[in-house]
Amino acid sequence: MHSIMIPADKARRCADAVRILSADAVDRANSGHPGLPMGAADCAVALWGNFLEFNPDDPRWPNRDRFVLSAGHGSMLLYSLLHLFGFDLPMEEIKNFRQWGSKTPGHPEFGHTVGVEVTTGPLGQGFANGVGMGIASRMAAERFNTSDFKPINHYIYALMGDGCLQEGISYEAAALAGHLKLGNLIYIYDSNSITIEGKTDLAWSEDVEGRFTACGWHVQKVDGHNNDQIVAALAAARDETGKPSIIIATTHIAFGSPAKQGSSAAHGSPLGRDEIAATRANLGWDTPPFEVPQDVRDTCRQRVEKLKQDHAAWQRGFASWRTANPDKAELWDRMWNKSLPATLTEELLAAVAGKDGATRALSGTVLQKVAELIPSLVGGSADLSPSNNSDIKGSPSVQAGTFSGRNLHFGIREHAMGAVINGMALYGCFIPYGATFLVFADYCRPAVRLSALMSQQAIYLFTHDSFFVGEDGPTHQPIEHVASLRLIPGLQVIRPADGIETAMAWQAALQYNGPTALILTRQKLPVIARSASFTPADALKGGYIVYSPDGTPDVVVMASGSEVHIAAEAAAELAPQGMKVRVVSVPCLETFMAQPAEYRSQILPADIPRVALEAGKGMPWGRLIGCDGLFIGIERFGASAPDRILAEKFGFTTPQVADKIVSFMKKQA
Repeated sequence: MHSIMIPADKARRCADAVRILSADAVDRANSGHPGLPMGAADCAVALWGNFLEFNPDDPRWPNRDRFVLSAGHGSMLLYSLLHLFGFDLPMEEIKNFRQWGSKTPGHPEFGHTVGVEVTTGPLGQGFANGVGMGIASRMAAERFNTSDFKPINHYIYALMGDGCLQEGISYEAAALAGHLKLGNLIYIYDSNSITIEGKTDLAWSEDVEGRFTACGWHVQKVDGHNNDQIVAALAAARDETGKPSIIIATTHIAFGSPAKQGSSAAHGSPLGRDEIAATRANLGWDTPPFEVPQDVRDTCRQRVEKLKQDHAAWQRGFASWRTANPDKAELWDRMWNKSLPATLTEELLAAVAGKDGATRALSGTVLQKVAELIPSLVGGSADLSPSNNSDIKGSPSVQAGTFSGRNLHFGIREHAMGAVINGMALYGCFIPYGATFLVFADYCRPAVRLSALMSQQAIYLFTHDSFFVGEDGPTHQPIEHVASLRLIPGLQVIRPADGIETAMAWQAALQYNGPTALILTRQKLPVIARSASFTPADALKGGYIVYSPDGTPDVVVMASGSEVHIAAEAAAELAPQGMKVRVVSVPCLETFMAQPAEYRSQILPADIPRVALEAGKGMPWGRLIGCDGLFIGIERFGASAPDRILAEKFGFTTPQVADKIVSFMKKQA
């Protein structure tokens, strides 16, 4: 039986401290969401005060329990807990809630505030992130735990609200977690039946217990303001190792507020000074704003002292484990450090040397070599691995009871897939990837955006990258998707042209401190003939010269991916006509634009007309071609036909491209 550190009377005092601190901070900022922190405080204190394993002095301890506040709008709940339980979040930061430069932004931000495990706010994302953490934890435990010592034996906890469960991503992730029998997941559902517009029955009458039971979860119901019930439910959830657990805690939003308890008025607006005063009186709280009673601080301090003893015991056990298991210790270091071999470039290039083919197939070849060299790499597809070429050959699938493998099966759940690999990246130890068709990037775009916002090394394999998909027609032909992904700050979007660029694209993804989208073709492509001065490192600069005639070129033609060889063929066709065409491959616009101006001017000389060629929308290319340049692309949805017919109809044959360049140059004369 887990020892209870904070009895009910002291727990209520700590919960009231969270309530008042949250209300005061929101009131001072004149902005925020006081209702959830006040309503969920009892559940949070029961968890943090009795079960959650952490050490505020070592916030990245690998075996800590993870706490995800999926309902990120209730951020003051988390900030209050971090402050009370000894993290480096002083009261001054609580006072500066939602202010410029503070460590207490409106929604929790990973990497910005110590102790925050994940950036949350878009509802349901945190729910799915936690599932990714749970998968990663099980996979790590399978690799490192021994009969004598288990360096990984922690839990993933999350707190979510009605909004998280109404978002479809939560159902996708819950179904996957139930299928995998993730008994290390324990979620608390703050069921206060209130959303912004009013009571949830305006739009929701779902049987949540029935939903999660059907998904294979262990379900309990408690009074969310009864400490003994919450503690008992958490203990029972920890004992249930064969299923993920959800505790449905019925609560009152803004608990303790005489006028606003149970009202949507408390969801996203300050209580106001008069109502906070009335709440203080109602709770018997006589401490001034932003002061925490000493008895509350003592209770939290005693809990932290016990946690530090547990942490020290783990460190001693871990040191002995390292000595007794040198092979596992070496693997631990490689995986948690995400080490890359010194020979990475050479080995990736050798894997595709001289090979033509679709870049999705070439990527699959490179993937096998990456998996061989880097044990941290794991991933899978949204039920499209044969088309995405995303399986790691020779490795088993990750299934319930079999977490030693490296191939994940997300099912037809792109939205959850993106959030799950974010959770795995946040967990540490693994470099995760997820694959689907590019046209379905829209389904996982919110998660991709959060990958970038959190600077997480998640790799997205997006195949079938243009109208060259062919007969499947416009529903499956991405037109605007590459341009759209390029608009996400911090997302490295790479569209390789052949095997060399595909190998270098994988290297760029493995070296990048953030997410990468690899944009890959369905159709076969030839090997690009490059100038003698080319080195593979040129591809890592985002843009480089494929071919340039002697002397000053008449025009520079840029392209990415499957259009690079078309640009090169058009240049060869125009050469006998006396036109000097420089061909530039730009696999990654963002990386090229980040190069020094001197390098970019060498590739794209000033005052030379510029043309860009890409089978999609052209807006992002404007930064390179300027107002007077020519973009050859497609500004309409596609059509159903063989790819060769589509190339002709949309003007992407070599003669058509050459003619467009000639017409453009005549206008420049």
